[in-house]
Amino acid sequence: MAWLPTLLKGRPRQRQDLCWQQRQAQATELWLVIVDASASTRRHQALAQAKGLLAELFDQAYRQRARLALVTASGGVPQWQRHGLKASAALQPWLKALGAGGGTPLIAALEQARRWLQARQQAHPHEPQRCLVLTDGRLQRWNAVQPMPCATLLIDMELAPVRLGRARQLAMQLQADYQHLAQFKIKD
Repeated sequence: MAWLPTLLKGRPRQRQDLCWQQRQAQATELWLVIVDASASTRRHQALAQAKGLLAELFDQAYRQRARLALVTASGGVPQWQRHGLKASAALQPWLKALGAGGGTPLIAALEQARRWLQARQQAHPHEPQRCLVLTDGRLQRWNAVQPMPCATLLIDMELAPVRLGRARQLAMQLQADYQHLAQFKIKD
């Protein structure tokens, strides 16, 4: 009910005297999460720490009523887990089962995700979008990658004593913000 317009007309005596206002639904935000779950992320408990971060992130997405899209880059090809569904407790079994192994199809995952985001932006032009990439950057070599069409954060999960720093290079090519997993804090 719109209180001010109702009271400006005088004291309401009947239901017809009340003024109503339309609820304006805010566009829900979409969070695209790309997780590098290759064999190299098993070293030094990198994936285990990233899973803790993801649990916090999923909880925050649930509280903010955000939609999630999840891509896992492991094995030979990237695997889509969710396509823009609301965050829920149904993510917990997937997170527990998430394991590392195989190759790193991260570049293919980034390209698929970029095309998917572009199509999503055309279908939902007012939807705010964010992309979060978790990787240790342990890729042999890659061609230049195009930036994502939304704000992107790359979290470097490389925890080895000797760090190659390839995740930072990848972040620069993606024009993404860079942060190391050890210093990452979730902001409400």
